Amino acid sequence: MKKIGLIAGMGGLPKVIAAEAKAKGFHVMAVALESLADKGLSSHVDEIKWVNVGKLGTIIDSLKRAGITEAVMAGKVPKSLMYKGGIKPDLRAMKLLFTLKDRSDDSILLAITKELENDGITLLKTTDFCATMLTPEGVLTKEGITEDEERDILFGWKVAKEMGRLDIGQTVVVKDRAVMAVEAIEGTDEAIKRGGTYAREGAVVVKVSKPHQDMRFDVPVVGLRTLKAMIEVKARVLAVEAKKSILLQREHFLKEAEEAGISVVGHRDKH
Repeated sequence: MKKIGLIAGMGGLPKVIAAEAKAKGFHVMAVALESLADKGLSSHVDEIKWVNVGKLGTIIDSLKRAGITEAVMAGKVPKSLMYKGGIKPDLRAMKLLFTLKDRSDDSILLAITKELENDGITLLKTTDFCATMLTPEGVLTKEGITEDEERDILFGWKVAKEMGRLDIGQTVVVKDRAVMAVEAIEGTDEAIKRGGTYAREGAVVVKVSKPHQDMRFDVPVVGLRTLKAMIEVKARVLAVEAKKSILLQREHFLKEAEEAGISVVGHRDKH
């Protein structure tokens, strides 16, 4: 049986990836990042090793010892941990950080990908194992959007794409063609809460992939936690990039959104 490695961070995506990989006949070996990965992941994989997120050498050695030559990265690893003391980097991680031109998400993740490749481990596209969960195009909830909200989506889209190009964040919160918040190190949910506070209610949340999105990592993911943040600040519309973002538990997500009066749209560039 062919083996695959799963480097697992926060959220429900690692479980989804594990289930899909097993359905495709893979033996799944997970390296679960301590204090981030869901404790229940162990029952979804064939073998598991818990490792501190900063121990890059241990992560790679664990995969190699298990005979892994292909791996998938899934689940969020908040970069804020680097500044809160949540990451205790080993020598290999320290060396990697010192070689970076900056500490943007792409710089870090591309460097980790290269380290894996140097040890004979190829990182596969996340979407190879969750293609059915990619966001469809169009209005996904029963209630649609107003012309005003559509204008906000188009306005927010340009801003979000530029933020993605600069590798700052992938989410913006807008209202009446004004930016209420731009996602940075705090992550999507906190950006929504911050922007929603300024908008008071009726905010439009736009989440996009980067203009040159690497589908091996940092693929935009929307789940129930994002929806909860929107409900908290009475946001009105969520627009996510169709075909290039992952919508977790779609049926349940859309049902909850409808009950909260939130419209969800899968948007794509028209050009």
